[in-house]
Amino acid sequence: MVKSKNSQTVSVPLPRMRVLHIYSGNLYGGIETLLVTLAKDQSLCPPMQLEFCLCFDGRLHRELDGLAKTYLLNPVRLRKPWSAIAARLKLARLLRQEHFDVVICHSAWCQSIFGPIVTKAGVPLVFSLHDSTDGRHWLERLASRVKPKLILANSFFTTATAHRVYPGIPTKVIYWPVSPCSLISESERNKVRSELEVKDGEAVIIQVSRMERWKGHLLHLEALSKLRHKPGWVCWMVGGSQRPHEREYFASIQRRAAELGLAERIRFLGQRTDVSRLLAAADIHCQPNLSPEPFGRTFIEALLAGLPVVTTKMGAALEIVNSSCGVLVDPCDAGALAEALSGLIDDPDRRKRQAKDSVARATALCDPKTQLHVFAETLACILPGPVLNSLS
Repeated sequence: MVKSKNSQTVSVPLPRMRVLHIYSGNLYGGIETLLVTLAKDQSLCPPMQLEFCLCFDGRLHRELDGLAKTYLLNPVRLRKPWSAIAARLKLARLLRQEHFDVVICHSAWCQSIFGPIVTKAGVPLVFSLHDSTDGRHWLERLASRVKPKLILANSFFTTATAHRVYPGIPTKVIYWPVSPCSLISESERNKVRSELEVKDGEAVIIQVSRMERWKGHLLHLEALSKLRHKPGWVCWMVGGSQRPHEREYFASIQRRAAELGLAERIRFLGQRTDVSRLLAAADIHCQPNLSPEPFGRTFIEALLAGLPVVTTKMGAALEIVNSSCGVLVDPCDAGALAEALSGLIDDPDRRKRQAKDSVARATALCDPKTQLHVFAETLACILPGPVLNSLS
């Protein structure tokens, strides 16, 4: 379904389209998880064939392998200009040999390096905006020289900043698909909790995020320190450090937990491949961001697991979390955060009541079949030919 210029909804069959996603692939976080989800669930939208082009052979490449056709360029280090030139030449050859209907660049880094090659090849170029932007970073300024036909933004929060890099370019907000949480039995849930030494009746607070300061781990610890004499809870912090500054930050979190007398209540679980299993075994999700979340995929994953989400009133969290599925607190307010957590720890019946609403909320926003069709319809509007060229 697409809308004509007079806003009448008309039925137009989706054209078959071959879509190439370009990304670096050297780390693993929210964008990488999104790309894997798109590859896994693309069968829900048969007209759209998704393929992927990466610079680095790492975890993302391994997870995409077998799910979708994936091309490797070569590692690009901008301090080594010849590596970027080699990758651009390789992409140019690929675009000559294969027919793609749309190419999507994820991040200003990819847009600045590969956008010119895509436009020169005459393929419609789309820029996927995953974070808010002020247009000042040198990569953003470089990327702004390559005009895409369309910007895909992951929230209304991020789309409000798109004009700073691309004034006048059409922008479409798409809440990207998030696969439903894998269900586990009560016995499996108990097994997970037992493995992690959770006592009967204890509420598990979980935070799943990269080891970045703005994700609020230290504020989380400050709030938990106000509850250290309160029985009945433990906290799992899930996420590993991938870069030197993340390793330093992770060490500072561990030190702070010890200083606050929380060492026995916090489980640092590192990088995990069974996050959905951990979410299903937890009771409360807490990620008190210090800076606005561009979207908040981990919030959606927690809601799909039936967990109430506690976070700060900023960014796209305001688009996801409401009173039916969680609690929003003022930024940097450890006291308010502690109070919100304490209320949920003390009220298991409330957590159970919110579980159904949490799943419904996440499904309404990020159901894979629905959102993949929205994605396909949006791309169809920029294709040449008989498809109505109008974005709603």
